Amino acid sequence: MITVKLTALLGLLLIGAMFGFFYAWVCSTMWGLDAADPRIAIAAMQAMNASVRNAVFAPAMFGTPVVLALAGVLAWRHSNLAASLFVGAALVYLLFGAVLTFAVNVPMNETLAQISVPESIEAAREIWLAYSPDWQFWNQMRTIACGIALLLTGTGLLVLPASQGM
Repeated sequence: MITVKLTALLGLLLIGAMFGFFYAWVCSTMWGLDAADPRIAIAAMQAMNASVRNAVFAPAMFGTPVVLALAGVLAWRHSNLAASLFVGAALVYLLFGAVLTFAVNVPMNETLAQISVPESIEAAREIWLAYSPDWQFWNQMRTIACGIALLLTGTGLLVLPASQGM
């Protein structure tokens, strides 16, 4: 039998992975790329965006809202508050993590993927400056959303009655 706590813990792990993934882009990856030669930054971003579509990343990206919603359904008979927190986390992630990613960041990445890295550093700088600030803004928005979803999930686990065994 699937238990509430195990499902919620899996949800916590998945949303934590997504928060950490987006957060790492905020506080290291993009700053590093911004500091690099823009030709290198463009090529590196193209390579990273192409590599992220894989079987290791997919469960966290796509499974998070499903697992969190399931935790909410399973928790409903034990704690309406915990159930609401898990479902709220699922919705926050789904709308402001996943949907935002596919509506904004992915199209930006696909546009960048079509660009041939110019030999001219000035031309590359123009491309990078047209891409990086906007991409980073939207990445920060999805990072904040994932952080909120992570807090909602953790709070849901805290308010779940102790009688809920693993």
